[in-house]
Amino acid sequence: MSIPDYTSPIGGYRVWTWGNTGLKSLCGTQWRPGQALEARCKASAVTGTVVGRTEKAHDTHDAPEANCTCGIYAAKTFDHFSSAGYQRYGIHGQVYLWGKVVEHELGYRAQFAYPRYLVLPPHILLPSSAPIEDRLGGLVAYGTNIFVGDDNSNITLWTAHSGSNRTGLDYLIEIGKEYCDRRHRDRILKKGDLVAVVGRGVAIVDHVDSEWIQAVVLNRCVLRIVRKCIRWNRHYMRWEANPRHVSRQTEMRNMPASVEILASPFMMEPRCL
Repeated sequence: MSIPDYTSPIGGYRVWTWGNTGLKSLCGTQWRPGQALEARCKASAVTGTVVGRTEKAHDTHDAPEANCTCGIYAAKTFDHFSSAGYQRYGIHGQVYLWGKVVEHELGYRAQFAYPRYLVLPPHILLPSSAPIEDRLGGLVAYGTNIFVGDDNSNITLWTAHSGSNRTGLDYLIEIGKEYCDRRHRDRILKKGDLVAVVGRGVAIVDHVDSEWIQAVVLNRCVLRIVRKCIRWNRHYMRWEANPRHVSRQTEMRNMPASVEILASPFMMEPRCL
């Protein structure tokens, strides 16, 4: 993407959503790779009631117009952009603005715009063995530098001239390990967890060792279940076990004080298996 030689673009900050078709404004306008986005005034073609008052259509004009709201928006400074919370909506970055530009106290409305660089939130690229080009999808086609956001700075992930950057890839590997470690910690079966015995009910884990877990179904019975046969159901976000893997059960008259049973209206009628 080349900007006309006769103009000096202004820099501003904005946010996009990212999908299979590439970058989009929050209002749904498509930003196409290698092609400047040109503003169009939509207000001039609209009539109706806005916030309790009647809006009259005005004459068609080139966007932006000083007395209209049309144009491509961008914040003047990153501090204002960040304090307004725009980053949470998706990919953010800096844009070139040129053509007719209307300046406001905190931002601009421009006639033409194109991304200068893009910054991805760390969580947007989940751990994967796929090449970075595939993981970045259509973003590479915009021909801009791509960074991954860090708490302290932006780390270069991709440059328009040399491709992938080793520092950025190492950073992705590191946060990928942290992501996997966190998921692993969250998936370790421990005392107090609920286990759904498929087709029968839900028990609370009272004791865990390397081969067996002991779980209690309400106040009725204690189950011993082969630990390796308990699986995490990603869809329902819970532990599950097949009744065939219950090795022993014991009827209970009194519940140990150390065991807290969590009742749920979604539990089936408890019974020993």
